[in-house]
Amino acid sequence: MQWILATTEEPPAWFIQLVRQYAPASSSGLFAAQLLWQRGIQDKSQLAAFLNHKTYQAASPFEFGQEMHLAMARLQQARQAGDKVAIWGDFDADGITSTSVLWDGLGQFFTQHQQLTYYIPNRLKESHGLNETGINNLAAQDCKLIVTCDTGSTNIDEIIYAQHLGIDVIVTDHHTLPAERPPVTAIINPRYLAKEHPLYNLSGVAVAYKLVEALYQTLPDIPQDPLENLLDLVAVGLIADLVQLSGDCRYLAQLGIQRLQTDLQQPPALRRRPGVGRLLELCQKSGDRPTDISFGLGPRINAVSRIQGDASFCVELLTSRDIKRCSELAEVTELANTRRKSLQKDVQTQVNQKLTQLDLSTTSVIVLEDPQWPAGVLGLVAGQVAQETGRPTILLSTEGNGELARGSARSINSVDLYQLVKDQAYLLHRFGGHPYAAGLSLPVENIPLFRDAINQQLRQSLGGINLTPTVQADIVVTVADLGKELFLELKLLEPCGMGNPVPKLFIKNCWFENTWHRNQQDSQGKKVQYIKTDFDIRDDSTRNPFPGIWWGHYKEELPVGKCDCIAELDYNTFKKRYEIRLIAVRSSENSTPQTQHSANILDWRNLSASLVPNSPSLILEECPTHWDDLRAWWRRSLYNHQQLALAWSKPNHQPPKEIWLTLVGIAKYLSRTNQLVTRVQILEKLGISDRALFLGIKALKYWGFIVTRQDRHLQFTWNSSNVLETKGDVAVAEFLAAVSEEQFQQQYFAEVPLSTIVAMVNQI
Repeated sequence: MQWILATTEEPPAWFIQLVRQYAPASSSGLFAAQLLWQRGIQDKSQLAAFLNHKTYQAASPFEFGQEMHLAMARLQQARQAGDKVAIWGDFDADGITSTSVLWDGLGQFFTQHQQLTYYIPNRLKESHGLNETGINNLAAQDCKLIVTCDTGSTNIDEIIYAQHLGIDVIVTDHHTLPAERPPVTAIINPRYLAKEHPLYNLSGVAVAYKLVEALYQTLPDIPQDPLENLLDLVAVGLIADLVQLSGDCRYLAQLGIQRLQTDLQQPPALRRRPGVGRLLELCQKSGDRPTDISFGLGPRINAVSRIQGDASFCVELLTSRDIKRCSELAEVTELANTRRKSLQKDVQTQVNQKLTQLDLSTTSVIVLEDPQWPAGVLGLVAGQVAQETGRPTILLSTEGNGELARGSARSINSVDLYQLVKDQAYLLHRFGGHPYAAGLSLPVENIPLFRDAINQQLRQSLGGINLTPTVQADIVVTVADLGKELFLELKLLEPCGMGNPVPKLFIKNCWFENTWHRNQQDSQGKKVQYIKTDFDIRDDSTRNPFPGIWWGHYKEELPVGKCDCIAELDYNTFKKRYEIRLIAVRSSENSTPQTQHSANILDWRNLSASLVPNSPSLILEECPTHWDDLRAWWRRSLYNHQQLALAWSKPNHQPPKEIWLTLVGIAKYLSRTNQLVTRVQILEKLGISDRALFLGIKALKYWGFIVTRQDRHLQFTWNSSNVLETKGDVAVAEFLAAVSEEQFQQQYFAEVPLSTIVAMVNQI
């Protein structure tokens, strides 16, 4: 594993003073200021909005535009007509909390269990999204309206099927959009908004909350409970779903954690969420930290469907006021999580055995299958393997009738897994997901073909990229720095998540004492195959040791003697102590972590031309479409001893179909006027690459155009007898796919954090 240490940029004194105003009185604020500065929070207004939610202006739910108005109209109609309404949720933590938010929120307007019901698919029998069996069940109950949450955007066939049964559909979701608007009454999905919009990164639960917020504003005299009572559920779903916590996501998470903590301070009999409180007690968390959700509540809610399939009772767990019932459900949930840990450990061991038979030097994508693996935990294990190997990982279970394999895929940062799997759709039965994770099923007989095809595609798209896994540390500390002051200072950055990860600390020349490990126990005292090592960490900065834990590892795995480690600082509510959570460790005999050369890379992206400084730097103005392109420029800057300035602007893309029509229009005009054109002129007009233009000209030839070269110019003529429509359609599809891929890559390079760019170009 390659260790990377983020460049420690010294923030200016005025910025440190600003941060100190927010930091605990006993703290210098220097570490927090350094982290905030490194993460792009570099002026007073940014800092205030980031650290103090009271200064943040939340976006209106009606910024979803006409779609939200259509949803409000249909919900009002349902209320007036007495239509039966069904919430269609999903079985993961985001889907369960989304369903719970709609159950409580819409329950202010529709009588629960009479006019309002909910349906959650069984993970082990059904897939994500709408399905005909469930729709038939709702039709039999005389349901007239389905409101989805965290799902539904691409279920075109199922939506049409529901309409044939007389059921309207309102979709609330945050997943990938279909090519055209689905035939729904309304669709509330932030993917329709600009990427810069503060609502763009909302998770499913936050979109559901925005729907309820809009209904509260539309019919303000009806609800009896404050809208804010839903925010604790919103925070649980947001943080458990690992969305980027910026804009309204961060704001809602901040408010929700406060709301959760306020409720937990009440005696159990007075709590609004006794089920949440009991679940936190069982996992020994207090509920005031995002990690209490990401390591406590989230995994437990997810575990129910992974082990039992049916997670419907989790909605009751999160929303019921019946203390006895909630306690029973919380204990069932805790036992499911214990079982999940044990299964996950077993599968991890089996996967590791299979990995020893693979040559990772020739493997770009790990694809493994086994008839005994339970499908519910494959995504978790695939995520572990991807992180440890630096390779996208797909694990498949062939249990059951043996004809269809089902599994999960997890990616590493630089690989768009969704696109990678989508390109093999001809071998698949079903698939869905996003760039970091996907679920899929395929005929067992297709697995060898799928493995070869997906490996070949990734090798071609990444070229000679080094897939060595990396771990990045943010700041350098000593053991003497560890403790309450540093913890409270780093807590300023919470809630952490994608785009704002938990700070990772690099501790050099340390050693471990009092090491011991044991199997974890479930709530009934039974041991499970899930290991945790406890230790004390020491270095020369202090005589006092500091406690820590290392999940999933034995004490023998800790190096003997001096070593370096990367860790996160945490507070253990159960033991009432500050401790580190070990992320990576190695002997100090190894080289020190590679420092990122971010000082040699200037980020001038999206600056207007008038603001780009005059500089002797090597300036890259054209947005790349491939890491190899960027690495070539990086090597050139190193050779010339120059800084590399990234100066491309965010692309303003035309839809691929419009680009194709423009190319056809150019060809028609040139054939009619007999004018010549250069390849560069066409590229500038269309904003595409040479490869895409080559495919475009290939497609034009099937549509009757003859393209000839005269010196450096191209001449277009048209002959109707040369039209081959079938081949032409295929060629046009190849052109559109190539343009779409280029646009996706350019969009990625326009927004990818500088820290990621630095890490990737250093993998030469």
